Amino acid sequence: MIKRREFLINAGLALGALAIAPTFAFDSKKRAIGIQLWTLRDTLPKDVKGVLSQVGKAGFTEVETFGYSVDKGFFGTSVHDFKAILDDNGLKATSNHFDFNSMIKDGTTDLVKSYIETANHLGSEYVTVPYIISELRGTSGDDYKKLASQINKVGELCKAGGLKLAYHNHDFEFTKFGATNGYEILLNETDKNLVDFEMDLYWVVRSGNDPLQLFKKYPGRFTMWHVKDMDKVNPDLNAEIGTGAIDFKSIFAQAELSGMKRFFLEHESNYKPNPIESAVTSFNYIKKNLI
Repeated sequence: MIKRREFLINAGLALGALAIAPTFAFDSKKRAIGIQLWTLRDTLPKDVKGVLSQVGKAGFTEVETFGYSVDKGFFGTSVHDFKAILDDNGLKATSNHFDFNSMIKDGTTDLVKSYIETANHLGSEYVTVPYIISELRGTSGDDYKKLASQINKVGELCKAGGLKLAYHNHDFEFTKFGATNGYEILLNETDKNLVDFEMDLYWVVRSGNDPLQLFKKYPGRFTMWHVKDMDKVNPDLNAEIGTGAIDFKSIFAQAELSGMKRFFLEHESNYKPNPIESAVTSFNYIKKNLI
């Protein structure tokens, strides 16, 4: 997590909500509640079958994967067997977080081809860039433009493979470069026909920005969300959805403007009482209050 900063949360979101009348109503029979499996990173690698069974029993129907490697699949479970376990528990991996740093660094595409093959085997719609290391992000707006160009190249490969590429943010993308910032450079410089954005709502608010304002400025670009809340006392920590500082009702009211097709619950810290129970608490709040 990053150092604590002073910023406004609810006020900005509330003003945004007043400025844009709610335009989207979820159909709970059609809208899936997904989970980013990083939420369960301490237990999943030790017991893939058991943890995915817990995820299915909790009511989730979609997952977003992490941790894939060419040699070990998903934590020692082959892609074929991983898919079978998902199927057995009524789950579908609609998106996958893959490590694109090596491809962006040296331009090789062999690994990307493996990602595309894996995603297609799982029946996924998206492959997602989860994190760019600092040396590849650079320190200037021009560096972010170069990064956007590389992301477009990945997007072309994904499109050729029948998939869509998405970019997942943290807070560092909001580093300012004059009148703009890294995130806006990526939004402006990537081809919207090749690259979608998976907005991590926590990190947008954590950086002092307003998701609603980004929806208004870049409508339709944020086809996926990470939904995780921020502790009211210590913003470095997460909280179960509905107990923290983020006004999710205002955000979900503008899902159509965002372009959101699906979302994934994520919880990285401060579990009460443990990761799966925290996920269940958040799931129940989302189901009851947001969709």
